[in-house]
Amino acid sequence: MFKLFKLLVLSLMLALNLSVRAEESAQSAIQQAAEQGDAKAQAKLGAMYLLGSGIEKDEQKAAEWMLKAANQGYLEAQVIMAALYDRGLGVKSDVKTATQWYEKAAAQGHTPSLAILGRNPVAKGGVAFNYQAMRLSAAKQIPTEYAKKILLTTVIK
Repeated sequence: MFKLFKLLVLSLMLALNLSVRAEESAQSAIQQAAEQGDAKAQAKLGAMYLLGSGIEKDEQKAAEWMLKAANQGYLEAQVIMAALYDRGLGVKSDVKTATQWYEKAAAQGHTPSLAILGRNPVAKGGVAFNYQAMRLSAAKQIPTEYAKKILLTTVIK
């Protein structure tokens, strides 16, 4: 009975060790691709830092990597950068810069950015809508939700 227990414990330890090594290898591949300029990898690495997923949470590093991806036109990174600037997470709060990032995302047809900028054609002529309140609410939700989306959907080759 003791031998069976010992074998089970050793098997679990080996499986855990293999899992940790696989995670470290995946993280290393993402880091390497990000450093080589891959926008998806940069956004994924930024999302990892933003959420503390597999690495220590660091909003400043998250913003640095997201900015690199956003500068390459990566839509989700642009929206995250807008929200980070709106809230001052990892960067100095700057509404003008946030608006510029929302503008870039809106130019790519990003409907929530259009709404945040007050350019939602559905709301025009309808009930009065407080875009300022919506923008603040969006800025609180966007970084986390979009970072999760990037982690779940972005495949690095």
